[in-house]
Amino acid sequence: MDYLLRDDAPFNQEAWKKIDEQVVKVASQQLIGRKILHMYGPLGAGVQTIHLDTLNFEEKGEIDLFGDSEVCEIAAEKRKFVAIPMIYKDLSISWRDVETSKQMGLPLDLSPVAAAAAACAKKEDSLIFNGSPEFDSPGLLNIKGRQIVKKQDWSKEDHPFNDVAKGIEKLIEKGIYGPYALVTSADLYTQMQRLQEGTGVLEISRVKELIDGKVYVSPVIPQNKALLVAIAPHNMDLVVGQDMVTAYVGPEQLNHKMRVLETVLLRIKRPDSIVTFE
Repeated sequence: MDYLLRDDAPFNQEAWKKIDEQVVKVASQQLIGRKILHMYGPLGAGVQTIHLDTLNFEEKGEIDLFGDSEVCEIAAEKRKFVAIPMIYKDLSISWRDVETSKQMGLPLDLSPVAAAAAACAKKEDSLIFNGSPEFDSPGLLNIKGRQIVKKQDWSKEDHPFNDVAKGIEKLIEKGIYGPYALVTSADLYTQMQRLQEGTGVLEISRVKELIDGKVYVSPVIPQNKALLVAIAPHNMDLVVGQDMVTAYVGPEQLNHKMRVLETVLLRIKRPDSIVTFE
């Protein structure tokens, strides 16, 4: 990976190992989209586009005695190639901190690296859930063709359970089966942290029983919104070119400029496998 210019940096292999570990740790803690999406890749930093096919999932199976009748086969009806955008955040490590670490044998403070990784993680989740208008890339919350359930007040009665059950019903009616996952805004997640009257059971526990425990909360989900998705890879996946990594940009006013970057794209193959609660 010569394009990362790591040989130009004043860091040894051990320092780069700690930097990489810091990025992976922060990303794994904060990324929610990757908890529900199949990852397609990494394909490599040089892959700049990926195909997106349109398939007809409404075709019915055939039946006869010999299998020799003229039937319509399932194949891609449309194919387009979509650019894979780059998510990145630059950071700077003070030359004085580097020299102090070398001369006194102290660990190098990697807080700027952690902050940059957190910024990239939040941007990736925003791309997944909200999309990117500048790249004409819809997200899970606003893709055309998704199914919509009118949300009840989740702070009352068993409304969260009923709404999620209704969402599952909509998916099954379309022939879309699990596994399912629910992602909510912070306020809706909090509203489920209450005992259901007369049961002694938390409302969120009842919801988790419907979808095998896959309930998540993300700060990028707008307030008072949630979505239920059928997470099989033939419904949607996350295309990864270059996974999140740190590159050395170069010296700037004696300090060391670096960049945390990745190339990713949400690929939605079946929009009706998504139910939003609005």
